[in-house]
Amino acid sequence: MPETQSRFRAVIFDVDGVLVDSPHETAWREALAELMTDDWRDLQPETSWTDDAFTAAVYRQVLSGRPRMDGARAALEYFAVPDSERRAADYAERKQARLLRLIDERRFRAYDDGVRFVAAVQAAGIAVAAASSSKNAGLFLRAVPAHDRPGETLLDRFDADLSGRPVAHGKPDPELFLTAADELGVPAQACVVVEDAISGIRAAKAGGMWALGVARFDDAADLEDAGADLVVTSLDEVDVDAFTAGRLARRGSV
Repeated sequence: MPETQSRFRAVIFDVDGVLVDSPHETAWREALAELMTDDWRDLQPETSWTDDAFTAAVYRQVLSGRPRMDGARAALEYFAVPDSERRAADYAERKQARLLRLIDERRFRAYDDGVRFVAAVQAAGIAVAAASSSKNAGLFLRAVPAHDRPGETLLDRFDADLSGRPVAHGKPDPELFLTAADELGVPAQACVVVEDAISGIRAAKAGGMWALGVARFDDAADLEDAGADLVVTSLDEVDVDAFTAGRLARRGSV
């Protein structure tokens, strides 16, 4: 754990999987299926890809939390697609087009526990920032109403939004989170990162921050192994009074 301090001064939120159940996974899966059954159909016998092989577990282990191009390369390498470095740009472009259609169709929802937790943290006087690797995170946050501020969106709540900010190194490198802490004017050891991805938890710990894992997909053990200081299945489980006092604990724990 980071060095003990009197209280948390900032919370840095990932977006996809923490605040929004976004269609990123669907977009990645459908875009690759489209390529493998059309433009790249001649390559299919050389790969390990099948539509059934692109599971939710593959998405979480290979793609989740990564910048778009890094994710595209990683997925193509995972499925042994030839010349993956060159083909990654086509895959990333196809995925983005698919994602924008899904957003237009409103095929996503907010996680209510996440929206409530943002409001509770901010009400306690703690700064909040959004820091997703996705350049699309702002589109989702603008579409989600604020928990207790009529007429405002979830994006309006944040003191800083670094979603999609260009960085030299993506997660699990801590650069994005350290940049968020710097923008908020808070030292890393006084920041809590809220993440659902292994790469995000590792990035938080590499930056000397506290890591709160959200295991929405029966992956608590994976987040714990990555170094999370506390793992919950819903942010409603977090003891907000303890959090305000500088402790990560579940409600009802001693």
